[in-house]
Amino acid sequence: MVELVPVDGLDIQVLVDNATDILSTTPAGVESEYASFARRGFRTTGGRCLCCAVHGLSLLVTACRGDVRHTVLFDSGPEEYAFERNVTRLGVDLGAVESIVLSHGHWDHAGAMLLALNMIRSRNGGREVPYYAHPGMFRTRGVRLPDGTVRPMEDVPSVAALEAFGAKVVSTTEPQILLDGMFLVSGEIPRVSGFEPGYPGQVRRTEDGEGWEPDPLVIDERFLAAHVAGKGLVVLSACSHAGIVNVLIHAQKLFPGVPLHAAVGGLHLSGANESIIPQTIEGLRAFGLARIAAGHCTGWRAMTALANAFGDRVLAPTAVGKRFSF
Repeated sequence: MVELVPVDGLDIQVLVDNATDILSTTPAGVESEYASFARRGFRTTGGRCLCCAVHGLSLLVTACRGDVRHTVLFDSGPEEYAFERNVTRLGVDLGAVESIVLSHGHWDHAGAMLLALNMIRSRNGGREVPYYAHPGMFRTRGVRLPDGTVRPMEDVPSVAALEAFGAKVVSTTEPQILLDGMFLVSGEIPRVSGFEPGYPGQVRRTEDGEGWEPDPLVIDERFLAAHVAGKGLVVLSACSHAGIVNVLIHAQKLFPGVPLHAAVGGLHLSGANESIIPQTIEGLRAFGLARIAAGHCTGWRAMTALANAFGDRVLAPTAVGKRFSF
């Protein structure tokens, strides 16, 4: 059992996501990109104020307890242009970021990380930024194609590169409690559901660097969680390669007696994992979630199934610029 201090409120702002959506209505507690512009006093709608969508994810997560506020950057998205453009157009002050968490070692979550460090430190007086990672994240990954060849993935920034840009790297397989006990970064997620296969076809470089070995489990993936008083756990699972059902089972086990309130992030039910959409929907029903904020790699087929199963009362898809308040 892990101790996590209940917080009075939690805000999650989507900095990078696969989708942009300024027109759809949103439920209470969810603000669209367009609504945020209106709140900030924008008087004219035009392309020069809009964010851009790109394949990847980055979330700015702020918890408050009384007068104390702490902010974490959870992933950075795939590349610098979208990250800088969206942060700037959303009016986000990255100087508030006190820690960075990389969810797992894939390029679409880490490609803008060095720029993010520069932007944070240019606003925080040049202080080091704690950066939470798993040692397995730094292995070169790839995908084996039907013809047997391997298409390599771009590496995430190395420990040396991160440190050169002002990160204080904490690389561990164990869970970590951050920032006055307001956040948990999980350890490795047990695979117990029996139907979630991970990332079929993924491989990684062997230790000697000479070949490739199967790596479907993406065992370096972790989730970020906070306990909102009177509601329960909000679990951020950036890609859910472990399977969102496995993620939530593990969160439940870590905090027995604390209800699960929300799951936020990508569910990776696209591509080869489309076959497990029905089992995932049934598995999610058991948790009684008040909010499912799915996006990024979830895929339109899974999003349709989630909408049909849970409706607008529970499902609120993520999109660039959206802000979720718990």
